[in-house]
Amino acid sequence: MRSLLFNIAYWALSITYGLAAAFAALAPGRKATSWIIRRYVRRMVQAMSLFAGIRIETRGKERLPQGAFIIASKHQSWGDGFATYDQFDDVAFVTGDHLEKFPLLGTVLKKLGAIVVNNCGGHAARAALKERAADAHREGRKILIYPEGHLAKVGEKFRYRSGVWHMYRDFDMPVVPLATNLGLFWPLEEFHKNPGTATLEFLEPIPTGLPKAEFLERLEAAVEGRTAELIAEATGQPVTPAVLVASDDESAKAAAAAKAVSAAA
Repeated sequence: MRSLLFNIAYWALSITYGLAAAFAALAPGRKATSWIIRRYVRRMVQAMSLFAGIRIETRGKERLPQGAFIIASKHQSWGDGFATYDQFDDVAFVTGDHLEKFPLLGTVLKKLGAIVVNNCGGHAARAALKERAADAHREGRKILIYPEGHLAKVGEKFRYRSGVWHMYRDFDMPVVPLATNLGLFWPLEEFHKNPGTATLEFLEPIPTGLPKAEFLERLEAAVEGRTAELIAEATGQPVTPAVLVASDDESAKAAAAAKAVSAAA
């Protein structure tokens, strides 16, 4: 029943605030649209607590640096964006172009200054990421990115992509790793929700100036290590490292390569 009530609230809030944001996007500037989206996010977090029984505990905000920085977060749940966006007044978030398939949402994302990139990656996606992230950087905004590029099941992880490192290097901004166990309570995009207290934890910022390999290794170790600990804390189970899995595009490339080798043999 909790899950049904929450999903009714989810769609009611999304449609109501989505339409309001679309109309607000007709006004000059980002102020009106941002105001509506911040209210939408706040109401969604409240609905998570009221209907689904999912409360958010935030840790580590005292570690956040002053000024602009990049938040590199674990992504286990469709609720991650709501829970994280709710922590700040203004965040430029990186999202895949799949969201643009929803009517009017592309206009709202553009007005918000969201950084929309092609889910398939490649040179075009990296160029778009750099250009749109540069706009956010010039405005002094914080940037939220999911470095795996995909929703990961609890206990799994995807390869950390290099887009976050390019922003880190190009804009000389510290990166704050963000661990979470929200996937235990709102798994992926699933209908069913599990009541309980989910944790978001901001970890020690990674200082600027690290080479690519060292930065990515440090980021992944921080996010995945603390995420595993938060999962163990909530479940009472031993700390278990996440298992690396291939994304759909990586699996497709591997299959195509195997087919080419087979054909050439």
